[in-house]
Amino acid sequence: MKKTRNIASLIICAMLVTILAACGNGDKNNEASSSAPASAVSSPESSPESSPESSPEVAPVDLGGRTIQIAQNWDGTPTDDTAAGKARLDKIAELEKLYNVKIKYISLPSEEINEKFVTTTLAGEPFADIIRIEYTKALPAALNGQLTPMSEFASPTSDINNANKLLVKAPPIAGVEYGFDGVGNNAVMMHYNRDLFKKLGLPDPHELYNNGEWTWDKFLEIAKAATKDTDNDGKIDVWGFSGWAAKAARDFAASNGAKIADDATGTEGLTNPATIEALEFVNKLYNVDNVVKIKTGKKSNWEEQDTFKDGDVAMFITADWQMWELPFDFGLVPIPMGPKGSKDYTYALEGHGLFIPKGVKNPDVVFHIYEEMQNIPAYEEYPSQNYLEERYKHEEDIQMLREHIVGTGLLTLDAAYPDYPWYTAVQEIIDNNASVTATVEKYKQQAQASMDSINKK
Repeated sequence: MKKTRNIASLIICAMLVTILAACGNGDKNNEASSSAPASAVSSPESSPESSPESSPEVAPVDLGGRTIQIAQNWDGTPTDDTAAGKARLDKIAELEKLYNVKIKYISLPSEEINEKFVTTTLAGEPFADIIRIEYTKALPAALNGQLTPMSEFASPTSDINNANKLLVKAPPIAGVEYGFDGVGNNAVMMHYNRDLFKKLGLPDPHELYNNGEWTWDKFLEIAKAATKDTDNDGKIDVWGFSGWAAKAARDFAASNGAKIADDATGTEGLTNPATIEALEFVNKLYNVDNVVKIKTGKKSNWEEQDTFKDGDVAMFITADWQMWELPFDFGLVPIPMGPKGSKDYTYALEGHGLFIPKGVKNPDVVFHIYEEMQNIPAYEEYPSQNYLEERYKHEEDIQMLREHIVGTGLLTLDAAYPDYPWYTAVQEIIDNNASVTATVEKYKQQAQASMDSINKK
């Protein structure tokens, strides 16, 4: 306790020094370090305009030459081949000297990271101080007490609890904040084939969204208008939609405000009226209005997620990282809003984040060092600028993504529960045109038992 009070006093002094020295500092965002694949991390060559607003300093603690290890499924070690990389290396060298530490990135396949995380944390000796794992793996870890809650390492003055210029919080897991990640502009959204929209004279989704008309009904109306035989050979050759049915249903459920499995309350979400509504809508796309292109011969096949690449599909749900080297012009909007939805949530968030395992020594200092590692000059106008401009050729799409989609993911963790019957239920509904209400009722008890098997350990 005495040590904590001393550090607090030093923090106050350091803050006063920081305020006096900060005159004239800019307010730009730092280079992105997002949760997208490594290729999404920016590496611009332009000169910095200013530094992000620094988080309040923490009095340096001598960690005795300790190595702080950061584990993820790609090598995060900065290189000196870009201005941003050089700045990050300089920052790491500065922090290593200040705290008497070594900072090391560990690159391992995701499954190996998950396995080592569990075994070493259970043994009380986590193999890394900061670890990137999927949210579905973080849930059982959190429930088993293997993750350090953010309240134990992020101070009230941390950037993550204030400006979020350096790091952002991951969504709460089981009602508690644990994770964090870099500032970025990555998401899942409804993409559309601009060439087909122009050829078929379909309405502009951007205008529909801006006018408050981008709803499930309008989406279905356009999908039906786009599904047609354009060469009069008696066969449909252009389709309104394509995708992996289970993923599409999950995203439409999120855009209707529904969690398929509610990790905060521990209750199954199959029978949530908003989930049922989403399943009914997706079933209508596939089996009533028949606006979905099926390339593999099986409606629920996961490989259908790539069918849109053929260029004969008007609309499709994908993440930004999937939009690469396509033979047609495309645009994006949020997934249309469901009857029970809002603009707060537009897609189902899965993905991964950074966590501090339970048992890591000095987690508050470790986190502060990592947060300060992000405090380098801004080499882009906004996070992920270069990455996004490589993929999207229309400024209005990037603006739509940044202003209306980023940050609207609804954390969806049904895959974290063993044998949760989401895929089975969707398969029966889509492949067999089974009754939605009968199917969710059929699997309701299995879904709840699956959640209870983790929640009640």
